[in-house]
Amino acid sequence: MVDDDQIARSKTIQQRTGKTFHLATRLLPERVREATYVLYAFFRVADEVVDDADGVAPAEQRAELERIRAAALGERETDDPVLAAFSELRKEYDLNDEDIEVFIDAMVSDIDTDEYATYDELEAYMDGSASAVGRMMTDVMNPDDPEKALPHATALGEAFQLTNFLRDVREDIVERDRIYLPQSTLAQHGVTNDQIRNFEMDESFAAAMQTELQRAEELYEKGVAGIKYLPEDCQLAVLLAAVLYADHHRLIRTRDYDVLSATPQLGTARKLYLLAKTRWRWIWNKDPEAVFWAVTGDSGGGMFTRGAKLVDRLPVR
Repeated sequence: MVDDDQIARSKTIQQRTGKTFHLATRLLPERVREATYVLYAFFRVADEVVDDADGVAPAEQRAELERIRAAALGERETDDPVLAAFSELRKEYDLNDEDIEVFIDAMVSDIDTDEYATYDELEAYMDGSASAVGRMMTDVMNPDDPEKALPHATALGEAFQLTNFLRDVREDIVERDRIYLPQSTLAQHGVTNDQIRNFEMDESFAAAMQTELQRAEELYEKGVAGIKYLPEDCQLAVLLAAVLYADHHRLIRTRDYDVLSATPQLGTARKLYLLAKTRWRWIWNKDPEAVFWAVTGDSGGGMFTRGAKLVDRLPVR
């Protein structure tokens, strides 16, 4: 059984490192909210082995990730409160060990990988780093028909991760010397890695960003379409998370796709505005797709036009 101290520690990690996701998590029912704190904290503990590895040798990073893997799978004892809590959670919710394995594998791959040749390669990485996260979240929510919900959860997890990569191009260069934009997309538009590393913004880079934004928005379309398969008391929270992450696309377009000079960030006032707008729409219509398209369409920036027709399903108020 996960104890109160473990939950509190996990919640603190989410509050510190995932402010956007934390806002959405607060809308979850308690039975799911506390488990989500633990899940998120576990993901951050593993991720930080690689992302905060200044001066740590690759062999040490791999060894630490293998210790985390064994603890998460219940194969060794641990005194780390987050890992112990996650191991309990794995048993309580019967989390798929394969999802845990592919998540840790993705973290291991970050040690040596600093670019991806094609989107297929990036997608394989994101299946562990993001889609597996979506699947574990779905297991915790325990929908009536998981077979219907899981493909959409996979797509939404991938959408969130791709949005992060598009938002954090500069940060990933400065802090990790990584380029997550597929090399094939960059080559298609005549963009080089040196150009990105030198933060040289031009129309070619903007075009590459447009290509990947469209790809991400297609993933949102598939992901949001499956929110209806989640338990009713979880739908608004997942919907809000989708709205918040997707709003970064508006920011990127407002900046004419310039994510090289600075990292676009949603301010607290904007997040609270989107929370209020999403909840207000939800009061009148419990259709997650219609609410998502209405809120993101109202945000402007030319995004998600393919879903605009769903706004018509909202009642006029």
